[in-house]
Amino acid sequence: MTETSQQAPPTKLVPALEPALKAAVEPEVEPAAERRQRMPAAERRELVLEAAMADFAVGGLAGTSTEDVARRAGISQPYLFRLFPTKKALFLALVERCFQRVRDTFTDAAAGLTGDEALAAMADAYEQLLEDRTLLQLQMQCYAACHDPEVGDATRAGFKGLWELTERLTGLPFQTVVDFFAVGMLMNVAAAMDLPAVDERWTSWCPKDIES
Repeated sequence: MTETSQQAPPTKLVPALEPALKAAVEPEVEPAAERRQRMPAAERRELVLEAAMADFAVGGLAGTSTEDVARRAGISQPYLFRLFPTKKALFLALVERCFQRVRDTFTDAAAGLTGDEALAAMADAYEQLLEDRTLLQLQMQCYAACHDPEVGDATRAGFKGLWELTERLTGLPFQTVVDFFAVGMLMNVAAAMDLPAVDERWTSWCPKDIES
């Protein structure tokens, strides 16, 4: 046997050592799925609710696909159902979110005010809020889905909360609050039909966008 044949090729040791060498010199990259798992639960829910608002505002409870919501949120459908066990549970969370947004708007607008001044500030703030068409459409979808008992209960509770908040913030008589909400619902319908863009006599009551 020759001297050359007795020598082991040194390069055969390199592949076996390569993983260990790479681990020693390269930082470990955490997979995206693991990064998502590490996100706090509250942030994960917020991510899904933001994505779901756009889909449910258009499709409503019956016409929205959780697969579409999961895709928009950048997660899998099974992972979505870990956060919200059913599509209805997700929609109910959006009902609460919708009314909470209006409650916050009223509270901020009426800060430091009372009576007619508070009511006028709340009305102005709500008119600006209607510019968020996604929120407007979602609110309309809440009312449209009230045939479902659970959605009906949640929507009535949300509307009742707005009513009682208005009474508390303004201290105005019951009939004044009735008129406020009557005009508010009319504004919802007007905004949904984009009546501010219609320049006709029958829409003259509707606030118009004034170009500066």
